Parts: sequence; C-alpha cells; structure tokens
Amino acid sequence: MKSFIVFVSAFALLFASCVGKKVQNSVVRINISAEPDSLDPWQSAAADTAAIFNNVFEGLLKPSSSGGLNPCIAERYSVSDDKLTYEFKLRKNIVFHNGKKLTSKDVLYTYQRLAGLEGLKAVSNKFGSVESIAAPDDYTFTVRLSKPDASFLALNSFAILPEGYDNQAEHPIGTGPYKFVSYAAGQKLTFEKNADYYIPERMPRVNTVEVYIMTNAAAVVSALRSDQLDIAYFINGEDANLLKSDYAVSSAPSNMVQIFGLNNAYGPLSDLRVRQAINCAVNKKDIIDGVWAGYADELYTNFSPVLKEYYNDSLSGFYPYDIEKAKALLAEAGYTDGFELVITVPANYSAHVQTAEILVSQLAKINVRAKLELVEWATWLEQVYTKYQYQSTVISFSGKIEPNDILARYVSTNKRDFIRFTNAKYDSLMEKALSETDTVARINLYRECQKLMTENAASVFICDPNRIVATKKNLRGYTFYPVSFVDFAAWYYD
Repeated sequence: MKSFIVFVSAFALLFASCVGKKVQNSVVRINISAEPDSLDPWQSAAADTAAIFNNVFEGLLKPSSSGGLNPCIAERYSVSDDKLTYEFKLRKNIVFHNGKKLTSKDVLYTYQRLAGLEGLKAVSNKFGSVESIAAPDDYTFTVRLSKPDASFLALNSFAILPEGYDNQAEHPIGTGPYKFVSYAAGQKLTFEKNADYYIPERMPRVNTVEVYIMTNAAAVVSALRSDQLDIAYFINGEDANLLKSDYAVSSAPSNMVQIFGLNNAYGPLSDLRVRQAINCAVNKKDIIDGVWAGYADELYTNFSPVLKEYYNDSLSGFYPYDIEKAKALLAEAGYTDGFELVITVPANYSAHVQTAEILVSQLAKINVRAKLELVEWATWLEQVYTKYQYQSTVISFSGKIEPNDILARYVSTNKRDFIRFTNAKYDSLMEKALSETDTVARINLYRECQKLMTENAASVFICDPNRIVATKKNLRGYTFYPVSFVDFAAWYYD
C-alpha cells in the first residue's frame, strides 16, 4: 500500500498580485560577481552560476521560496510504505529548449548518470542510495533505494537533461522558463523567454534577461545609477543605505553561511586548541559591521537560522570574543610566539577579501601572523576545494534546504570535506540521520552534528549575510529564496 502525496501548486498564490498584467517587450539587466564555473549544470559548483541557470534547468521538483519543494517536471509523486520506492508522474506537455519532447527516457538517462548506474561514473556522490531506476511508461519514473534515505527527496531538484544531447557546456538546454542565448566571457550572459513553457502561472513577462559579470562593487552601483542595470544583485549594506531613496531596496537572510575555513590537517591548525584560540580571537561583530554594514546574522554553527527546525540555537555565544583566552590556548598548544598563516581567498568576492583583511588584523592580536593570497575563482576551486592545498580560506556556500546537503560536506569520507574535518562520532551520526524517518529524531541528530563541529572548532562560522538587492522602483516581483535562485520568471514592470 502506498502513501500518496499530491502537490497543489503554490505558484498561483505567488503571482496572484500580478494577474491581468500585460506581457511586455522588456529587458531586465542584472549583475553577478563571478564567471560561470561551467554552463553544464552537472559540472558547476558555484552559487552565482546556479542562481542564474536555475532559470534554464529544472528537476522533477523545485525548491520554493519558503524552503519547501514544489512540483516541477513531476506533477506528483508517491512513496512506498517501506520508504524505498519513489514513483514520479511526469507532466505530459514539457518540451526541451531544442524542441525535443520530454519523456521518462530523459529522466532515466539523467538518473543513470547522476547515480552512476550501469557502469557509468556517477555525476554526484549524493545518489549512493539509489539501487535501481525504471521507466514503466513515457510519463512514469520510479527509483528504488537500497536503504531509506531521508535526504533523497530534496535531491530530485537536480537538472533533468535531454537524452542524447552532449553539448551542455557550450549551449545549455533545459526545460525552464528561460532559454540560454549567449555567453561572452568576462562580459555577460543573455537569456530569452521560453514561449513554450508548460506552467501558465510561471510564464515569463520579461522577454530578455542580460546578466553582466561585474567583480567591482562600486561599478555595480554606478551601473545601476547610470541606467546600465535594472537590478543590483547582492550589494553591500553601505551601498544599500545610499540607494534607498531612489531605488527599491530589499533584503533577506541568504542561507549562505560565511566561514573562516581552517584546514584541520595543516600543521598548527591540526591542534584543537589552536582552532579554539582562533575562534576566540575573531570578533564577528566587527566583520558584520565592517563588511556587511550590519546586514548579517552572527553564527556559531554551519547552519543558517533560516532552517529554523534544524538550527541549533543553543550554540549561540559558544566562543565569545576573548583575546586573553585565545593567547592562553595558543600557549598551551606550544605556540606562545604564534605562527604564520596564509588565508587564500577568491579575489572576485570582495566581501570575502574584506573579511580576510579584518581577520589579518584580528589574528595579529594573538601573534598569528596572517597574510592574504588572492586567487582566481577557478584556482580556488582547484587548489582549495578539490586538492586541499591551502591553510585557511574565507568562503560562503550556496544555501540548501536539505540539512544533509549542508552537513554531509564534512563527513570524513566526502571528497568535498575541504577543511579536512575528521570525527568518527560525527560520521556515525550523519549516517544514522540519513536512514532516520522520524522527523524529530532526525532534527536532534543534525543538531548534535552541529554541536560536534562547533565544539571541535572545525572552522570559524562567522555569519549569514543578508542578500540585498536594489531594483528600479517600477520593476516588481523580486523574490528571495533560501537556495541559490534568482527567479527571472517572477519579474514584471509596472
């Protein structure tokens, strides 16, 4: 007997205020701060890239602005009583941007590669619990898991790609409300409305979106003021305060935790007392005020309070700012005279560079002689995130609505455990949480995992910066999501 779950679309509510507005021959111009790391959604890891290309690519399900999951390519799904079999019913009117009609064969093709079935190399290690998949008919797709996996449902927002098309890295093809048009490296990306989009309530009202690659914050504000941009995306707090009188300025927690990442396998940082000392030496309020102009929530865990159920608020204030305690911890660890430390930072993220500059000053007070190493984003991904060839870094990761997607990064067997955090109890709790189907028990397990990371000073969890945008006052519909998504289809002009 299956427990059946049927989605009721929330999109109509989201756009109810816009009913009756005429589709205009319009353009919206917005900025991002980094080059796309790949146009292929299965190869990309950058938050800015995902934020833009989630308009082109869609999964069986799609995150909502409230942190839930909405129907997308799948209009409904069911789960077996033993929590091992998922059946998805696909919509029958979906066409890829190249004109190919979507069927379950495309979903089968996608999941074979995502999970690495039939001898293929897995695109993602997150699909390890997938045992088998099937397409009983053109609009039914089923997944059988080897064991219950509470994180599986959220994974179904991964992009469904058309079978037989292998040029995603050059010309991306998806099913979303916007089609990719062009990419001029170092300049801009262009997208156009998908006139064949299958959800009427989500039909775009802006015909063209131009996304400009701009690494300089002052240049973004100047472009907005000179009418070269219609939306200034992710601006800093100081600029937001200056723009309030002439533009519509709004903000929301970004669910992108900024961390001072410590390589737990590197020399002095392999000592817990040293990592605790660094935590005590970091004045987070100075960073929040100096970099984010107060537009951020101070944190002591790798979770944002946006995820209210899972967020462990008991960790607040775990490492109070205390220079004398920090010095004592360093002395106890044998570093009375301190040590040298390199902070490797992606140069294109000015807020992270500014944060690192403040950290250099703060760490000097405990004789940790830090210096900056500014690198290109591609170099950071290779050197820090992939090869762990660094000492410390400052970074934020794209928001997730599934807690396992956040905390699994620090399981010792995960190749993306770039801070080299190793804790057997943590690994055990994470494995248990995956198979736990009781919501309350699962919440408690993830809260305990957060506590372990904080107690072991895995890194310095600084803050959740607010995402701040400034838009022209006649441009409506900007919607904040707890994941990386700039929703083009929600925009319209008065």
